[in-house]
Amino acid sequence: MHDPSDANEIPDGASPSWLTSLSWAGWRSPRMLLLSALLLIVGVGGFSLSKTRNAPSPLAEPTSDGTATAKSVTDLVVSMQPIQQRLAASGSVIAADLLPILPKTTGLQIEQVLVDEGDTVTAGQVLVTLDRSVITSQVQQQQAEIAKAQAAVKQEQAAQMQARANLSEAASNLKRFQALAAKGAISRQELETRSTTFLNAQEAVRLAEANIQSARANVLSQRARLEQLKIQLEQTQVRAPAGGLIAERIARIGNLTTSSEPLFRLIRDRQLELEVNLPETQLGQIRPGTAVEITSDSDSTLKVRGRLKRIAPLIDPESRQARLKIDLPSSSRLQPGMFLRAALAVSNRLSVVVPSAAIVPQPGGGNLVFQLDGDNRAVARPVELGEVLNPDAETTKIEIRSGLQAGDRIVVTGARYLNDGDIVRVVQ
Repeated sequence: MHDPSDANEIPDGASPSWLTSLSWAGWRSPRMLLLSALLLIVGVGGFSLSKTRNAPSPLAEPTSDGTATAKSVTDLVVSMQPIQQRLAASGSVIAADLLPILPKTTGLQIEQVLVDEGDTVTAGQVLVTLDRSVITSQVQQQQAEIAKAQAAVKQEQAAQMQARANLSEAASNLKRFQALAAKGAISRQELETRSTTFLNAQEAVRLAEANIQSARANVLSQRARLEQLKIQLEQTQVRAPAGGLIAERIARIGNLTTSSEPLFRLIRDRQLELEVNLPETQLGQIRPGTAVEITSDSDSTLKVRGRLKRIAPLIDPESRQARLKIDLPSSSRLQPGMFLRAALAVSNRLSVVVPSAAIVPQPGGGNLVFQLDGDNRAVARPVELGEVLNPDAETTKIEIRSGLQAGDRIVVTGARYLNDGDIVRVVQ
């Protein structure tokens, strides 16, 4: 076992180069680098006492002759605590549903643009007004066409009435001539003439009825055309198809509308999501609905919670990673294009956890914790560190993977002043 007293031996005038090795020797992962930095900050005060290694600790209780005997420390009985295992990923914020807003009527000039990028809109809200003069003129012209078609129906109805009157007269004449022909009073040729007149009158009535149906159909057609123009007139006011956030504005006053170029792009319901990639080897640990903690490198105060929404069915053959979509809560602080980090909660486990102040880093790598025996003697125990818990809190805690057991009593405050075998005085 390495003597912890060597941790404070720094020659006069020499820089503590071992501090650099403390942060890097054997610590390769980002988690361990973070842990090393935390321990270094907490421990640098203890190591600065190198010139007076044999001087009594500020926590030591002096005797009558001025020498230090027992150093005052605080203790802690180690317990098992739940630790949530997380998978780390990072990616960009994107719109969950980005809607292009296209004009329904093309070839019209834009007169007004009523919203801009970043504006929140509601479903049905007017976003753009188009020039309606041409369509208004067409509506008026179409109303005139309908009036003409209705007049044509009346004319055909009058013609039908005349045809029916002619048919009635022809029928009466035919009947009378048939009676005369039966008596031999008229020639057969005259009877046939009256019969032809009757048949022509019948045909005239059928033609008049057909003309009426055609005229009425024309009225319906003209009315349908008018309704179409009224719809186009209404469409000169371009409305939002759904509520949401205007992400992009393309519309400019004076431009002509086309069927290929949208006027805006709308984030439906302001709903955003975080798109990240995860190695295929870790996909078995997650499923849709997994809780996710979201943070930002650029804003330490930005901390939100999301849910894993979807795992892409295809894995990139080159990177061997899958694309994940994470639902984000509605927040004005979240914007498309932001870079965020995600921690996906995958499992819970019980492990020994101690305050970071109880851990004494060693120059050559490794860490010690001082365990107290029944005589309050500090016994150095090498430990293997695990997860760093609540690193942003006032008291950082660290998982101990090996070296301690639940129920062990350890030194917390004052641990960095101790040597293996020191007798201590436990205080509150």
